[in-house]
Amino acid sequence: MRSTDAPKPIAKIATAQSTSTETSFRVHSGRIDCVHVHYLDRYTPASSYHPWVSERERPQGPGWRGAGQKGQRRAPWGTISRERVVEAATEAVRDGRYEQMTIRSLAEDLGVAPMSLYRHVRNRDDLLNEVTNQLLAKTWRPRRKSDDWRAWIVDAAHRLRTLLVDQPAALHVYLRHPVVSPAALDRMETMLGVLQNAGLGRTAARHAYAAIHTYTVGFAALEASRTRWSSESGRGDAVEKALTALTTPKQFTEGLGYLLDGIERQARMP
Repeated sequence: MRSTDAPKPIAKIATAQSTSTETSFRVHSGRIDCVHVHYLDRYTPASSYHPWVSERERPQGPGWRGAGQKGQRRAPWGTISRERVVEAATEAVRDGRYEQMTIRSLAEDLGVAPMSLYRHVRNRDDLLNEVTNQLLAKTWRPRRKSDDWRAWIVDAAHRLRTLLVDQPAALHVYLRHPVVSPAALDRMETMLGVLQNAGLGRTAARHAYAAIHTYTVGFAALEASRTRWSSESGRGDAVEKALTALTTPKQFTEGLGYLLDGIERQARMP
């Protein structure tokens, strides 16, 4: 092929070694270059170019500029991974930028074009699911010993409630669909084991878990909503204060106690 010939796009392929190749076109110095990105696995990319693209012209250094913010320095080609995107999203959520976070804003934070992120994540909801999994994995496990099953369950429930109240992104995920991430499943299976050790059968333990879980998520949603409403309204008459007091950590513990009383009676039944 002559150097003046336009490069032809190559469809994504997979070899017997599970290697895939994706072809991209990038504007560089007023010309279009064809860049092939080979993936030995999901997170191991390596770029290659046609012979007519000289080493000097290969746009993979930190000065490479694709689509994105004008004048912004770009991340080196092949340095963005799913883990890095999730890490940036987690930082945005922890900084309180959940509502403003978009694929475009994350791309700007990472120094890449927005379309580059779609190699690694499907959409914003996919990102939020991953972020919630990361946050849950670091916070859900109780410090109490499981031989005191009631104290352990209370601790576990409080940890999830606190996460959902403090992190609107996590609450959004829990209210949007059933959460079946690795951390959520680990938490569920561990709680089921603790409930079974307390004397419940497998089926009764699942019903008890469902009652505790739905109570926790529902209470957290109401508490988060009431907290925002109270701070924004500026009103403080006696009735409103009394109703607001129904969604406090103390009230959560009291309500959970009633659930656990019923579960304990069930566990003692022959």
